[in-house]
Amino acid sequence: MSDHDSVLAAACEWRGEPMAIATVVSTWGSAPRPRGSHMLVHADGRFEGSVSGGCVENDILHTAAEVIAGAPFQVKRYGVADASAWEVGLPCGGEIAVMVQPVSADGFDPEIFDRIAEAREAGRALTVTTDLATGHSDLRPVETGEVFANRYDPPRRLLIVGAVQIAQSLAQLAQTLGIATVVIDPRARFLTEERFPGVTLDDRWPDEAVAAYAPGPATAVVTLSHDTKIDDPALVAALASDTAYVGALGSRRSHAARRERLAAMGVSPSAIDRIDGPVGLDIGAIGPSEIALSIAAAMIGAFHDRP
Repeated sequence: MSDHDSVLAAACEWRGEPMAIATVVSTWGSAPRPRGSHMLVHADGRFEGSVSGGCVENDILHTAAEVIAGAPFQVKRYGVADASAWEVGLPCGGEIAVMVQPVSADGFDPEIFDRIAEAREAGRALTVTTDLATGHSDLRPVETGEVFANRYDPPRRLLIVGAVQIAQSLAQLAQTLGIATVVIDPRARFLTEERFPGVTLDDRWPDEAVAAYAPGPATAVVTLSHDTKIDDPALVAALASDTAYVGALGSRRSHAARRERLAAMGVSPSAIDRIDGPVGLDIGAIGPSEIALSIAAAMIGAFHDRP
């Protein structure tokens, strides 16, 4: 489960109860949490999410309690402050600004949580803007004054084609990274819950399955079966959209042959160039677990638009 998903789940569970939400609105240097990170605080002290990985959470809890009790929203700045760095600060050397708002119509309207959840479920991005002069958040653009815009991208997803041993390690890694994972393989003996606990299993032919999931900028597709009848149609389907990352297992020689097959199937050279083949970062990986790690690293780099 991603950070946003855990905060959304808590907002649903605590619906109607007094809450405040803290949001990282800007970062400088080696900040521990990215801009847009949330921490949702209940009036009884429970909280979900993080704005600093533990450095300033205690102070944010105190500020959130004040906001819940009726104090105006606040924007607090934290950084290294010599002797106090380990008390309320960021000993890592970075700086952050954190906004603390009431979860209310005057601050962060509870209905916004529902709209974010709906957009994520539909695979759409959604932007929430906040007027930093008033602390009021809105789904409509705020065009005057100082504004913080927080974009909520759809949850990341990995489609693994081929229920092989590397896929087992890769599926576990993806789950750890909070990436929703689907393993696709029409071979029933390979595709079992015992081999792939906790992930979605899909026994359709890969071209049909990949197309049905409508991969986009938040989706990665990796083919691992070594069976051209399974892998090639999946690659064609993945390359037909703006899939964030497309990787294919195999040697350089097998990838050269793959390029020829895909070209014969009508895939353009520019589309074929999008395939990461041989798949993964070159870390000298040996064995299924290390190969899975190299694939996961390449996939994360693609999600962050790092070549």
